[in-house]
Amino acid sequence: MPRRHLHMTGAADTPLRAALRELRTALGLPADFPAEVLAEAEQVAKSLVLTGHQDVTDVPFFTIDPPTSTDLDQAMYLERRPHGFRVHYAIADVAAFVRPGGALDTEAHRRVTTLYFPDGKVPLHPTLLSEGAASLLAGQNRPVLLWRIDLDAEGGAVATDVRRAMIRSRAKLNYTEVQRQIDAGTAEEPLALLETIGRLREEQEIARGGISLDVPEQEIVQRDGTYGLEYRAPLPADGWNAQISLLTGMAAARLMAESGTGILRTLPVAPDGAVARLRRSAEALHIDWPHHVPYAEVVRALDPKKAGHAAFLQECTTLLRGAGYTVFDHGDLPTPAVHAAVADLYTHCTAPLRRLVDRYAAELCVAAVADQQPPEWVMAALPSLPKEMGEGTQRANAVERECVDLVEAALLSDRVGAVFDGYVVDVQDEEPTIGTVHIEQPAVVARINGGTTELPLGERLRVRLTQADPGTAKVLFAPA
Repeated sequence: MPRRHLHMTGAADTPLRAALRELRTALGLPADFPAEVLAEAEQVAKSLVLTGHQDVTDVPFFTIDPPTSTDLDQAMYLERRPHGFRVHYAIADVAAFVRPGGALDTEAHRRVTTLYFPDGKVPLHPTLLSEGAASLLAGQNRPVLLWRIDLDAEGGAVATDVRRAMIRSRAKLNYTEVQRQIDAGTAEEPLALLETIGRLREEQEIARGGISLDVPEQEIVQRDGTYGLEYRAPLPADGWNAQISLLTGMAAARLMAESGTGILRTLPVAPDGAVARLRRSAEALHIDWPHHVPYAEVVRALDPKKAGHAAFLQECTTLLRGAGYTVFDHGDLPTPAVHAAVADLYTHCTAPLRRLVDRYAAELCVAAVADQQPPEWVMAALPSLPKEMGEGTQRANAVERECVDLVEAALLSDRVGAVFDGYVVDVQDEEPTIGTVHIEQPAVVARINGGTTELPLGERLRVRLTQADPGTAKVLFAPA
């Protein structure tokens, strides 16, 4: 999970946008797709031949995404059944467009993931596919891998099926309008059930000891020619929607475990030292965390609309370090097999337009349900996927860190020497004069160097900005 979600509003070409373009070049990221990749994408988009896709275009699927998103991986339709519920979850069938060993496939293995910047992205697949022919756009027939997951009255999964199908999404919804319709009681049942099922799945998560982090997005706002940085707390609908994706990832992992072959997303339990470090951050931000209270219970009580709670949620993502991808075969599950935050077997399979591994995990699940051997191209690529995904994730994390540093430096570049109110939320054990400070306004978390003075962990502190130069000097504070 990323530590920061950064989003930039406004379309004007500003110095910050220019600096972000320069950052793409400096990081050596792929820019345009090679001609042969674009040619293959255009050809397959024009003459796609499908076989074995069940026609379910009569089902009124809908998508839920940010308003400006056009790379739509998932569509859903929810229904009530006599003894529970059925989740119909359609995932873009990227394998229908990408020929194993072809130019598109080779380029996808080079890119691994879509890389996100505050003002745009570097896509995994050409936009002709990812935002066009393969995207689950409203009013268009699209090939998908259709998951049907039956739940009991308490929201527990009791049956899973996945197969190829053709759907037609009826509506592109965004989180704000979904929340508004549900709160107003005007949502039709397939959408209203998102809250019902989402809440039941959240209760299931609590029961098994899992935890979802409602990490706020940091939004870069332009006002009167200057920049501002604010937290945007997620809506309940964000969490309910995420629960449908989690449900599918867990169901997929179970299918692979039962078939004996798969690739899991794993996360070991956080070491005591990492938890102790997080406790110090909680103390610094005045988060009440009694010693007898589990971490998950503390997180569930947080309000991401509060700046201190938002900052602590950002720090909580440090417990997710160590997540990786693990392949298994012949029924030999890895150790650990469970994702500690999910508290169950889990895999990535719901975002194939944006993440390489999902295409392979989905094919393994389709084969498992059909009681067939996975395709040869899947088995050939499987051993290399953990390393590829690891390198791709590191690259995505590096992009994220550099973007945060750049944005914060741009935001504060004309305020060097200014004094701010903040809290010291972390101090290095081996060097207590160096640590991390959370500034109350604007929403900045940055390094602080106390010089010869030990930093007062957990105390309110007046700090002075000593450096902030986009692309040159990262943000640094010192005690005022």
